[in-house]
Amino acid sequence: MVNRVLPRLPDGPATVRELMASTVSPALSFEFFPPKDDEGEAQLWRAIRELERLRPTYVSVTYGAGGSTRDRTIRVTERIAAETTLTPVAHLTCVGHSRGELRTIIGRYADAGVRNVLALRGDPQGGVGKPWVPHPDGLDHAVELVELLRELGDFSVGVAAFPQGHPEATDLEADAAALAAKAAAGAEYAVTQLFFEADQYLRLVDRVRRRGCEIPIIAGLMPVTSLGQLSRFAELSGTQIPPAVVARLERHRDPADVRREGIDLLVSLCEELLAEGAPGLHFYTLNRSETTREILAGVADVN
Repeated sequence: MVNRVLPRLPDGPATVRELMASTVSPALSFEFFPPKDDEGEAQLWRAIRELERLRPTYVSVTYGAGGSTRDRTIRVTERIAAETTLTPVAHLTCVGHSRGELRTIIGRYADAGVRNVLALRGDPQGGVGKPWVPHPDGLDHAVELVELLRELGDFSVGVAAFPQGHPEATDLEADAAALAAKAAAGAEYAVTQLFFEADQYLRLVDRVRRRGCEIPIIAGLMPVTSLGQLSRFAELSGTQIPPAVVARLERHRDPADVRREGIDLLVSLCEELLAEGAPGLHFYTLNRSETTREILAGVADVN
């Protein structure tokens, strides 16, 4: 893989918007989750340092429903901004927050020099499939969070997109309309939920473009190391694994062969997506770097 060259733009930290506009390379990004203990934090920072060498466009840290997880998210994001060459994207959700609390968190990110935020409604506190109950003084939809961020500062705001449709959307067209509304409110790019078939991504893009919305839609991908791990992650995210993918993995008994099949699957998917014009690849790393690095080493068009 050819070394990526990403410009550091003047006047403070670069935004995702600026970085995507200033390079011909596909955007490359990595997502981490806040660690639960010191051992997990050490593993996280090993992964960050190893993936930093690939010069990603940005990295992000997920934002959970629990208070301690949220605190770690904010702290890790601030540390990435202060101690690495990476551009951090701060996740922010509406779950359990009043408008005042959201304003405080947004201000803390701004004070730390974080100019990029991924605005999410977030999953219901009981998990995917449970009823959504907004905070009585909070926000009900991600589009409202986009509006709040645009009101409070010059943030580069990203949002989520769903190749299989949001679990609560009435249909795929309603889901596309929701993404278009977030773009109209000021979102500058979208990152998809994980998927494993390029056609799902391409159909999502077509639905959104038919609405006159040209927001860049970055493909969200999960390295596959075991079928069990994949199934758990898919269940948590409300995503269905295509039967063909399950069949490819189940034909192997040796865990090393399953992992190799998963890498081959992702390499092929990445190359197909880039050939079809996807503006970037976003990897859900699970705080590990080795599998992601092996996938990218096999993708000819990432440079």
